[in-house]
Amino acid sequence: MTTFADLGLSQKVMSAVEDAGYTIPTPIQAGAIPHALQRRDICGIAQTGTGKTASFVLPMLTLLEKGRARARMPRTLILEPTRELAAQVAENFEKYGKNHKLNVALLIGGVSFEEQNRKLERGADVLICTPGRLLDHCERGKLLMTGVEILVIDEADRMLDMGFIPDIERIAKMIPFTRQTLFFSATMPPEIQKLADRFLQNPERIEVAPPSSTSKTITQRLVASQSKDYDKRAVLRDLIREQSELKNAIIFCNRKKDVADLFRSLERHGFSVGALHGDMDQTSRTKMLAGFKENAITLLVASDVAARGLDIPDVSHVFNFDVPIHAEDYVHRIGRTGRAGRAGAAFTLVTKSDAKYLDSIEKLIDQKIEWLNGDVASLPSATEGSDEGREKRGRGDRRSKGKGHKTETRSAHTAPVEQDVVPEEAPSVIAEQTRQKKSAPPVARGNGNRQNPANDDHRDRRRRERDRDDGPTPVGFGDDIPAFMLIASNAKI
Repeated sequence: MTTFADLGLSQKVMSAVEDAGYTIPTPIQAGAIPHALQRRDICGIAQTGTGKTASFVLPMLTLLEKGRARARMPRTLILEPTRELAAQVAENFEKYGKNHKLNVALLIGGVSFEEQNRKLERGADVLICTPGRLLDHCERGKLLMTGVEILVIDEADRMLDMGFIPDIERIAKMIPFTRQTLFFSATMPPEIQKLADRFLQNPERIEVAPPSSTSKTITQRLVASQSKDYDKRAVLRDLIREQSELKNAIIFCNRKKDVADLFRSLERHGFSVGALHGDMDQTSRTKMLAGFKENAITLLVASDVAARGLDIPDVSHVFNFDVPIHAEDYVHRIGRTGRAGRAGAAFTLVTKSDAKYLDSIEKLIDQKIEWLNGDVASLPSATEGSDEGREKRGRGDRRSKGKGHKTETRSAHTAPVEQDVVPEEAPSVIAEQTRQKKSAPPVARGNGNRQNPANDDHRDRRRRERDRDDGPTPVGFGDDIPAFMLIASNAKI
């Protein structure tokens, strides 16, 4: 059996690895480290949670023992898709490089430029950054990239996604052509592989698991749900309460707005919950992630910013509140649980409109995911007795009401009043109402001087109703029907 001692690492690195309690490398580490020490380009593909970060950190530490960085000229460059992942890689360098005297600079957004500039002036042996912040420093004239010996692109499929290609190409042109390039990712679709070939020279491909496969220690289940958000939130709450072995969980949403909405909903229902998405400032993101790692909060509602590479060792459950649009994201999301051989559980809420996304996921991972308590075909349709059926029937009733029928109208500040709509009298009635409104004294605005206290009560009531989870979605204009909508269709104006 291969051990770390057989991989050719330096004595300083071996001492730090032993102090960390590791003796046997993972398959991706055993395959990649020897080739990296030989200065070969590498394209490493392995399941998430299998130790890809150490696959480039350990050989880099060994290679960097010779030489010294000069001011503003980093020796190595590591690109990461998210701030959290960049910070996590920096922690790995602190852990395994404790016997080295290397300067490690972390360049990410949300942190002062001045503090980062001071680190660059001292000389950075290792530069860990997100592409945007790196380019910001280069444009300010604070970095010279001609001394970079090793380029690492972590989570390569995401870094080479269409949105990052221009930045990666710009950065690659700043770095010497003779550099060593290391790619690591859990997924590498063919179209992304073609882009990766632009940056790799005769690479050694290390593939220790089928591309886009999922860990066998993760129990995967699909949960059928209606498409309404308040229905999905109710299904999720019941599902969480049913998990007797839940220690903590990450709940993924597709949109940042949904992260905020679901966070507030779970908080109102008494759950220990936090939120993490890209619009949060860096201090809040770091604090929230630290609270989750330290079990100060049980549930973390997150966007895909938390789906890639974050090493939180003991996450027991993952819930996909939304089916991911990109099938590769499913692999990364559920990879947050079941790490390092531990057991994990992943549940995905599926609506009828998610069929094509689910098909893509099952095709990518090459397996059928089992349903929990029946698939979406078993869900009740929107009948007359359901909330959705009542909404549709209500819309139909309003459209079908014509002349001679009683209609119910509401003003913004009064109770419902029934009035007869008679076609011949409608114009005069509306004209009289219009004259009365014009002659009424204006309502004072600003400075808190309102002449009608009932307005405040009405606003408070509507605010409370808006914040409810279980109420039906408002239809049309809700309670405020404009006056022109009340004019009979055959009235002459």
